[in-house]
Amino acid sequence: MKLSDKNFALLQRLEEELWIKETRFNRKYMDTIFADDFSEIGRSGKIYSREQVLSINAASIDALIPLDDLKMRMLSDDTVQLTYNSHVTYGGKVEKARRSSIWTRAGKGWVLRFHQGTPFVD
Repeated sequence: MKLSDKNFALLQRLEEELWIKETRFNRKYMDTIFADDFSEIGRSGKIYSREQVLSINAASIDALIPLDDLKMRMLSDDTVQLTYNSHVTYGGKVEKARRSSIWTRAGKGWVLRFHQGTPFVD
């Protein structure tokens, strides 16, 4: 199994849109991106439901784009795991996390099923 260049570029864009205020906090758009059974394990270790993630108040996001060390691997014909390192500035301090997202191709396109962030230091 190999991910086409077109799908690689699309999934990279979709993942990066999660880090851009204008798309991340657009509820109508995010409703199409998050799968009905989406869940997240945040950097804190806390588990978040789809509704909790969609209900976060809009805020500025100071994240490094393009995503650092982005890799994708096919888990099946319609499922892809993305991994990368996030670099996000909060209150003047850069916080880093190893990220993993599971995307599935559904009838309406790619949807995000799961996301996890684990903090790290160099």
